Amino acid sequence: MPTILPTMQNAYLLIGSNLGNKTEQLSTAVHYIQQECGQIVKQSAFYETAPWGYTNQPSFINQALWIQTELNPEELMQTLLKIEAKMGRIRTVKLGPRIIDLDILQMDQLVMETALLQIPHPAMTERRFVLAPLAEIAPELLHPVLQKTATELLQVCTDDSDVQKKMD
Repeated sequence: MPTILPTMQNAYLLIGSNLGNKTEQLSTAVHYIQQECGQIVKQSAFYETAPWGYTNQPSFINQALWIQTELNPEELMQTLLKIEAKMGRIRTVKLGPRIIDLDILQMDQLVMETALLQIPHPAMTERRFVLAPLAEIAPELLHPVLQKTATELLQVCTDDSDVQKKMD
């Protein structure tokens, strides 16, 4: 079990891509996150997932990250948005194809809603592609509102989208 420093916050992120060399995009994002956001404690395997919501697009590769950061939630979100922009993300179609997507799922047991973000992520419990990699890296992580672990949320998730752990 990694040592948790008391001055740091634990943030759980989901990163994804469905354009270009998807695994390379995720590796680049991980590099920037490590440089600009904080220390990566754990990262999941890559998961190939069917698109969710807007389905007429290529499949995604997703990965969950557990990081320790000194940034507050809004600073972390702003930094993630800057990384997306630096990597060439252009927002056109809601839930549409993207070179990179960086989301905060949860930060410790924080519950908050601002114009910029909502923590915990409001749709995380409805999406198998979020819960499968999250449960891999933090199976006992407790959802601060529902009081269920990531593993329990995955077990009761009604999303039947195809989510496959990549073995290569």
